Amino acid sequence: MYPLIRHGRKLIELQKCRNFVRFSVNPLQNSSAFSNSSLSSAYDTDSSSQDGRKGHAFTVSYLVDSLGLTKKLAESISKKVTFEEKRNPDSILNLLRIHGFTGSQISSIVTDYPRLFLLDPEKSLAPKLRFLQSRGASSSELTEIVSEVPEILGKDRSFSVYYDFVKEVIQADKSSSLEKLCHSLAQGSKQENKIRNLSVLRELGMPQQLLFPLLISNSPHVCGKEKFEESLKKVVELGFDPRTSKFVEALRIVYTLKKETMEEKVNVYKRLGFDEGDVWEMFKKWPISLSHSEKKIKQKFETLMKCGLVEDEVRLVCKKFPQVIGVSEEKIESSIETFLGIGLSRDEFAVMVKRYPACVGLARDTVMKKAEFLVKKMNWRLKELVSNSQVVGYSMEKRIVPRCNVIEALLSRGLLGSGVPSLSSVLVCTDQSFLNKYVRKHDDEQLVLELMDVFTGETRT
Repeated sequence: MYPLIRHGRKLIELQKCRNFVRFSVNPLQNSSAFSNSSLSSAYDTDSSSQDGRKGHAFTVSYLVDSLGLTKKLAESISKKVTFEEKRNPDSILNLLRIHGFTGSQISSIVTDYPRLFLLDPEKSLAPKLRFLQSRGASSSELTEIVSEVPEILGKDRSFSVYYDFVKEVIQADKSSSLEKLCHSLAQGSKQENKIRNLSVLRELGMPQQLLFPLLISNSPHVCGKEKFEESLKKVVELGFDPRTSKFVEALRIVYTLKKETMEEKVNVYKRLGFDEGDVWEMFKKWPISLSHSEKKIKQKFETLMKCGLVEDEVRLVCKKFPQVIGVSEEKIESSIETFLGIGLSRDEFAVMVKRYPACVGLARDTVMKKAEFLVKKMNWRLKELVSNSQVVGYSMEKRIVPRCNVIEALLSRGLLGSGVPSLSSVLVCTDQSFLNKYVRKHDDEQLVLELMDVFTGETRT
């Protein structure tokens, strides 16, 4: 495994290590300290209950009043967990406060792990917190570790093992240490495999935000042994960056597919005219490209030709944006209808797809809203939209509207000469380039302040 780690580090320019990552494997102690019976019953909710609405309203009100959460966030949490009385949630919150958790930490924990409220405070939560304290965990350590990965509170026998792993990773990252992680685990257990595998991933440079979700997940691809090593080797050799979510997705796909199945998936694309190198480049951009059936891949190829593309152009589109393979036939056909409906010819739509393949996955309302704003309100021609196809993927709120508001403000002051500048000069450039060209260049400081207010949507008092 060590050459693999070394190769992976080289890919992301991390320091090479000289020693193999080895693990001390001993029987897991205190593995059955906590019972899961209370958890299994607590998780069993009845979404069709007549009291559902009452529970939803009570939960939202409780979260707003007890934790100061916004109503929007409280409503989002209530979709994952509801309760109709405050005794259990009050006990949960009091336990956390007694053990030193701050208000912001508790809010963060509840947001990330709403099912905390379904734990039995006396039979499940309290024993775990007391157990950690009995092992010498300080209040600051305990609150930091649990706040980082609150889902470990819902674990049973693996609870202390996961806690130790999170603790060691956090402490090692603070000191920029690349030393091995040692754990006492029952040899051959899933927990032993998972911790060993995650330790290897960490040695490759995988960050906490990717590592910890794998820790608390039940994903089989991080619990294997020989197949995990084979899959990891393949993903590293393909050049995936361990610091990215694509690495995790690629590892899952390679682990899930048998070698023969993966070879056949590659052959499906080759029969459609792709080179093998193209197939792996597509996989690097979008690992899920190898998870589709032959029937679905062929259907998508044929559907894309309805956009006015010939076979070579379909291949170019797939190589440029392989995610298009995952767009449903219905959505692609709806996109054709939508873009033709705003006045594009089939040839113009084909140009848009080649330049910005993601346009076939956009919702009809989104396309209509942007086209109406850009063409009818801002008086840009449809041809400009075709030439700058990526604009249909820009955010109205964050990019299009703020910039166009500045342009309208300049036009109202007669500061843009003959008319609206080209669409590309307004929307395609970076924020800094736009501000330098249309805002900061003015000598009048008051005007610059007013234009910045227009751009940011602020009102100066």
